[in-house]
Amino acid sequence: MTTGATTTYRSAAADGRESFWHLVRAEWTKFRTVRGWLIAMIVAIAAITAFVFLASDVGSSCSASGGGPGGGSACPGPPDGPGGEPVNDAFYFVHQPLTGNGTITVQVTSLTGQQSVGPNQMAPGLAPWSKAGIIIKANTSQGSAYAAMMVTGSNGVRMQWDYVNDTPGLTGSVSASADGTHWTLVGTAALPGLTSTVQAGLFAAGTGSENPTVATGVFRHIGLSWPATRWTGTNVGGVNGPNDPNGVALPGTLRQSAGTITVTGYGDISPQLSPLGAWSIQRALDGTAIGLIPLIVVGAMFITAEYRRGLIRVSLAASPRRGRLLAAKAVVIGAVSFVTGLIAAALAVTIGTHTLASSNQPLWPVPALTLARMVVGTAALLAVAAVLALAIGTIQRRSATAVATAIVVIFVPYLLAIVPDLQPGPAGLTGGGLALGGRELLLRITPAAGFSVQQAVPRFSQLTGIFYTPNWGYYPLAPWAGFAVECAWAAAALALAFYLLRRRDA
Repeated sequence: MTTGATTTYRSAAADGRESFWHLVRAEWTKFRTVRGWLIAMIVAIAAITAFVFLASDVGSSCSASGGGPGGGSACPGPPDGPGGEPVNDAFYFVHQPLTGNGTITVQVTSLTGQQSVGPNQMAPGLAPWSKAGIIIKANTSQGSAYAAMMVTGSNGVRMQWDYVNDTPGLTGSVSASADGTHWTLVGTAALPGLTSTVQAGLFAAGTGSENPTVATGVFRHIGLSWPATRWTGTNVGGVNGPNDPNGVALPGTLRQSAGTITVTGYGDISPQLSPLGAWSIQRALDGTAIGLIPLIVVGAMFITAEYRRGLIRVSLAASPRRGRLLAAKAVVIGAVSFVTGLIAAALAVTIGTHTLASSNQPLWPVPALTLARMVVGTAALLAVAAVLALAIGTIQRRSATAVATAIVVIFVPYLLAIVPDLQPGPAGLTGGGLALGGRELLLRITPAAGFSVQQAVPRFSQLTGIFYTPNWGYYPLAPWAGFAVECAWAAAALALAFYLLRRRDA
């Protein structure tokens, strides 16, 4: 007697109930039925957008009555460069008019400088970005287009143009062309809006630091391809450099002797960054850290609440494959937090564009792709933080300890990095807080690195020091690299949570 093979009947409905997306729908139903969690999402949106108005009120204490530079304002803003960006444009310019095509060559025989050591006191010292060289500029007005070749204090020979562009030249000492004809090409620049006649000549400038600096360049073997006229010295930006012992502002100077020209100047030619007079739309997202807290709380409680009420047994009975349950919870809390962050960031940026632009400070222009990265990146930053909090909640299983741990891991490193007065301990401190290296380390190795996706203004090699610090919105990692660090923390925490969830009893 033979029997045929039998096939066990399996209901399609049962397959649907056991599918991963069924678990996701079930977890979403759990989430939306808890009114407090929905309110927390609204609170997060409100916290992020509310800080826009605070950001526009901080940083300027004078009222602009004239609407900008030269308009009678009590606190005129910096001039705009050719690309619309706020710029520094104050130096001593020794120039002649150039009509049509032309060439200028020169030998810089020395570059020396002075730096401020006290009120109205200067001492010998050359700042790293003090500079002297040759320049072609549209005119002597601040913010006009230019291209320059220069010797710097300790950054070699550079070609810079239109304030934001910088290209390094040859290293080592600089010498004249062997035959006066053949040169090493450093770079080229196409300057917008030039008229048929421009100004060309020599310049010297200090550097854009917090202390006044002066640079003096000595020039010989000056070659012009056009009929030379008399040199004219102009303090671009006016006379507002370092003060003499009597407190009188020192102008730049021009000295000529036996084929040698010596030019002394102050100021700088560079982008103008916060905190010295230009804001970034990034300030509109300053409330992200505060909005992160309710998301951390909800993320942790999304699973600890089930442990506290004993419902975790029911959830695990309905879904014996515990990893799928954890993944479904991660998808739901991550998606809800992402949508919340997207709404909040879009509102903050939209409102901030208007409120910051109407303040006394100029607003740094941000390309559309950068703005999109900031908005989407903020949403992703919040989503991953909520998933990390969920993983911590799974590991610890108690709401209070899980929330406290998540805040310490995610929020506290960011707070310590950007608020110097809150940085603890007497050792290794600078100005009442952690040394800059310690602050940057927090933003390299902790989940707070994810905030780098919000950085709006790029780094410029010709600006250093006080400009690039965490409390002014600059991060040590590139935007997506910092976000990857946060993702690595979330992935590691989820892996540990999955391991413990499988091994422990409910």
